[in-house]
Amino acid sequence: MRRNVPPTGKMAPEKSVRLCAALLLSLSTAFAHVEDLDDTFKDNRADDIWLVKFYAPWCGYCRKLEPVWHEIGAELKSSGSSINVGKMDATAYSSVASEFGVRGYPTIKLLKGDLAYNYKGPRTKDDIIEFANRVAGPVVRSLPSRQMFEHILDRHGVVFVYIGGESTLKEKYIEVASELIVYTYFFSALEDAVPPTVTLQELPSVSVFKDGTYFLYDAYQHGELSSWVNKERFRGYLDIDAFTLYELAETGKLVAIAVVDEKVPTEEGARIKMLMQRVATEYRDQFSRDFQFGHMDGNDYINGLIMSEVPVPSIIVLNTSNDQYFLPLEQVESHEQMVEFINSVLDGTAQAQGGDSIFQRVKRVFYDARSTVMSVFRSSPLLGCFLFGLPLGIISLMCYGICTAEADDDSEDLDLLRREEEEEEEEEQRQRAEQQEEEEQRLRVEEEEQRQRVEGGEDDKEEEDEEEEEEEEEKSAMDKKVD
Repeated sequence: MRRNVPPTGKMAPEKSVRLCAALLLSLSTAFAHVEDLDDTFKDNRADDIWLVKFYAPWCGYCRKLEPVWHEIGAELKSSGSSINVGKMDATAYSSVASEFGVRGYPTIKLLKGDLAYNYKGPRTKDDIIEFANRVAGPVVRSLPSRQMFEHILDRHGVVFVYIGGESTLKEKYIEVASELIVYTYFFSALEDAVPPTVTLQELPSVSVFKDGTYFLYDAYQHGELSSWVNKERFRGYLDIDAFTLYELAETGKLVAIAVVDEKVPTEEGARIKMLMQRVATEYRDQFSRDFQFGHMDGNDYINGLIMSEVPVPSIIVLNTSNDQYFLPLEQVESHEQMVEFINSVLDGTAQAQGGDSIFQRVKRVFYDARSTVMSVFRSSPLLGCFLFGLPLGIISLMCYGICTAEADDDSEDLDLLRREEEEEEEEEQRQRAEQQEEEEQRLRVEEEEQRQRVEGGEDDKEEEDEEEEEEEEEKSAMDKKVD
């Protein structure tokens, strides 16, 4: 039998409408669970617990977090949590954001009473919800029974437990828990609730349960409780990313990393990971105080950190306190070679590279600038041309104008100097001409005087000759008379 099937062209619009309506309904429901906060929030929040995202409208990371934030609001609301979820435009309400110590975007804080806890982990829904539930509850949670104790150990990878009654150690434990609750869980239990596999040397005691075993705190060996908790809050071997590496910097430990490619696994990468895990487990007592072990997927972040290229797979040790790093001089083939390399870093015989010298800081400035420009051009070439091409063009025109103006000024100065030299030369020529004319005039005067003197001398001689002739004539006349 042939069935009457409606034409596809008529069904498609109806399905699209229903799909869009469902999508809009779900979005509106999710958005309803996140409140937009204003400057009245700080006066009305005292009796509630708030998970707040401080953002800037122009921040790309904030926009990327927006759908995740609404999923967090919807899930906390549906689970019956007492945590309120909100968001605040820190640029519009800068005074409120400043009171809460907001320095960058986005900033995630859980506000409980007078306390504000910063979230510094990965910006995923599950991680943020776990942080909110952990911090919103009691700082130290009680484990009333052995079953609850074992359930908590199965549920969490790292758990700190105070075992015993009231003491000064418990007071210190509560103080440390109030400070570090943003990172891990803190519990307390009486001795009868402790599993039989746990052997206590003394009571009261503080223990950390992780990696399938437990480790006891020793004040004489480990120093301050807060420092010990901060170093032990990570498992012995980690899957390290940028956020984890940032948190590891606060422990003061060196970070030994197997750099591998998780997307394209290789035998060499698997071998390096296995060697790193083995050293982390078998040499815990020797290295756990100073080293954190783990692996990282890809070398992009490491390359940016050390401003150099690290091959994949490879091994690197980072000193996050001074930006130094260490690389093995030869390929690590066995766990003995791995231990030897780690020991060389620990005793200072391994060659350190990088650092925080002035040269490295200048290099960092240029590297970051180049990376920023390249990332912009890779993501949006047109935007990159506009952002960098336009300013460069303007700067080039300004430089051209300045250079041209200087050239004009120089030519004007040169012309002026040339005119002055010409005037001075003309003045000298004029003076020389005047001197020459004066000299010629003087010579003419002298010649005239000499000529006059010569002419005067000839006249006197003629007169003398005439007088002599007259005297001779007179004398001859007298002689004639005498005769």
